[in-house]
Amino acid sequence: MNIAIILGTRPEIIKMSPIIRALERENLDFFILHTGQHYSYNMDQVFFEQLKLPQPKYNLKVGSGTHAEETGKMMIGIERVLMKERPDIVLVEGDTNTVVAGALASVKIGIPVGHVEAGLRSFDRSMPEEINRIVADHVSELLFAPTEIARKNLIREGIPEDKIFVTGNTIVDAVYQNLSLAENLSLPFDDDYFLVTVHRQENVDNPARLKDIIEGLKLVREYFDMPVIYPVHPRARKSIEEHGIDTNGLELIDPLDYLSFLRAESGAKLIFTDSGGVQEEACILRVPCVTLRYNTERPETIEVGANVLAGTKPGSILEKAKIMINARRDWINPFGDGKAGIRIVNLITNSKKH
Repeated sequence: MNIAIILGTRPEIIKMSPIIRALERENLDFFILHTGQHYSYNMDQVFFEQLKLPQPKYNLKVGSGTHAEETGKMMIGIERVLMKERPDIVLVEGDTNTVVAGALASVKIGIPVGHVEAGLRSFDRSMPEEINRIVADHVSELLFAPTEIARKNLIREGIPEDKIFVTGNTIVDAVYQNLSLAENLSLPFDDDYFLVTVHRQENVDNPARLKDIIEGLKLVREYFDMPVIYPVHPRARKSIEEHGIDTNGLELIDPLDYLSFLRAESGAKLIFTDSGGVQEEACILRVPCVTLRYNTERPETIEVGANVLAGTKPGSILEKAKIMINARRDWINPFGDGKAGIRIVNLITNSKKH
């Protein structure tokens, strides 16, 4: 059996790492195809090194572009590789352009797709990620849902139950496997801080909304008199500079490698984010989270009391911070036991036998 793993962004590398490790332990044949959707050292290559993962056999190096440009270039490159390699199954993870390109290119030439982290829904189709995850789910043969809520979303959309498997989320595996390495790292800032990530298109490409978020974070900085550390995604930095957004009072730093970021998350008093993966990591690490969006495809984090939706208005960001700073940190992690990677590999090998 030969398995193709298609990935292209930093969260995909992290969430696929437990599956890659399980494949290596089981001595199964696989190869990694990297689309190059994230392409800087800090956003990409350092993750393979830190997580001790095999280098991609192929790297398409598509870089950034419009959604159509990215997806089109990826599909052309992915199809070429798959026609050559003819794997038995293709694995994709999450909701990026890499995922939709990998899924479509595969099924169109008759190669089944397994979608890791299937069934997440924000119910907001203005988000490109929502379109990507819906399309990937509906063309996939094996759907690895992280939670019962995700499974119910898929059933509601008419996907046959025998294709859906609740596995837990591989991000739990990744946090458990890597936290001990991260805890020994020193950070370029002192203890007692808030941590921020803002990178989503609807936030950083909208200057008015990005300015509101920055103003809200400044209010948080002033009210709590605590540093606000913001590792800035290249896309967000470009927007801040282009639109002359004043970030005085916030500590903007370059993106952190995975282990340093995990260490920064675990030590934060609060995390402010628009990232789905960071909402999950905060929940697993028992650090209260304020989500800078009006919806989330991770409702489990809100149900257990680990997370709250603040939107992007400055006053609301401060009010939600005041609430979450006092949150009890004894919630139960809803994303599984840290064994999702091996479950997914077992399901794939069993499906081939049948």
